[in-house]
Amino acid sequence: MASLNVGNLGEYLREQRRNAQLSLRQLADAAGVSNPYLSQIERGLRKPSAEVLQQVAKALRISAETLYVRAGILDVERDRDDVETRAVILADPSLNERQKQVLLQVYESFRKENGFGADPESDTESDTGSGADVDAAVDGAESVQNPHS
Repeated sequence: MASLNVGNLGEYLREQRRNAQLSLRQLADAAGVSNPYLSQIERGLRKPSAEVLQQVAKALRISAETLYVRAGILDVERDRDDVETRAVILADPSLNERQKQVLLQVYESFRKENGFGADPESDTESDTGSGADVDAAVDGAESVQNPHS
């Protein structure tokens, strides 16, 4: 079923690209991915990461959430607030990639501490409800923000 979702994603991306009157190369450049990689996504041969989908969605000026659902990364019933929060963090141009990852780790730690399940697509692996994880992530964020301390 995952490959079916990827195929649907590719067809949908191709349709959105054509509606936006962009060539494959133009969209690849705007999204910051290679032309062959984007072509493979459109043909259903590759399953892109959530971050790549975010970049493509931004380039097409469409909802990243729609792409997440079509790619099988996100269930339609999933908590929209969580998705929107993650998307806003990932899209924030004032943060570097390390800061975004630390912020997502802190966010996930707080969600776990408050009884919400872990994100199956998340790269963060920590003990459920562990304050130590939050402290470590905050320490990491502070060192990124204040490299002289």
